[in-house]
Amino acid sequence: MLNKLVSAVFTLAVFAIPHFSTFAQSAENESDFTILFNGTNLDGWVGNKSSYRAENGMIVIDPKGTGGGNLYTEKEYGDFILRFEFQLTPGANNGLGIHAPLEGDAAYVGKELQILDNTAEKYSQLHEYQYHGSVYGVIPSKRGYLKPVGEWNTEEVIVQHPKIKIILNGETILEGDYLEASKNGTLDGKDHPGLQRSSGHIGFLGHGDVVRFKNIRIKELSSK
Repeated sequence: MLNKLVSAVFTLAVFAIPHFSTFAQSAENESDFTILFNGTNLDGWVGNKSSYRAENGMIVIDPKGTGGGNLYTEKEYGDFILRFEFQLTPGANNGLGIHAPLEGDAAYVGKELQILDNTAEKYSQLHEYQYHGSVYGVIPSKRGYLKPVGEWNTEEVIVQHPKIKIILNGETILEGDYLEASKNGTLDGKDHPGLQRSSGHIGFLGHGDVVRFKNIRIKELSSK
C-alpha cells in the first residue's frame, strides 16, 4: 500500500510540473508589458475624447458623442506586441490603427486592422480584406474565430515591420508581410503609403458604433 501511495504522489507531481511551469512563464511574459490604459481616465491618449470615454475599467466609444473619430496613444511605437480585449455590439465597426500619424486616414497613411462584427447581415457582401483582423485593403484574415456578439474577445497583434501576426481568441487569423503582399498592388487598388512606415501611433478608429476595450497593454520589441 505504501509503495502504491508513493507512486501515486510521484505521478501527480510529475503531471503538475508542466502546469506550474507554464503559469510562471506566462506571468513572467505578462510582466514585460506596459499598461496603455489605466482604467480610470484617458491620460496618455490624444484625439477624440468626446466620443471615447473611460468607464468601469473600459474605453468605450459612445455614438452619442460626435459619432466616430480616432483615439491615439500619445507615444509612437515601432515593433511591438499589443494585447487587448474588446466587446462588439451588433453590426459594430471600428479599427485598430498602427504606425499612424495623427492626421489623415490611418487605413492609408498608417495601417488599419479591422475590428468588425463579421456576422452582421449588412456586412455579408464585404471584400475579403474588410473583415475582422484584416490589414485593410492589403491582407485578408481568416474568419470564424470571433466570439458571439456581446462576449469579450482577446486579441494579440505582433508587429515586426514589415511582418505582422494577429491572434484572435488563441487562433492565428493573419500572418504575413504587408510590403510583400502589396508589391504588385494592393487588394483594394488604392495607394497605401503608410505601409512603408515603421513607427507611429496606435489608435482606435471609430465609425459611430458602440465598442468597448479593456486590458490594453504593450511590449516594445527591438528593431531588427
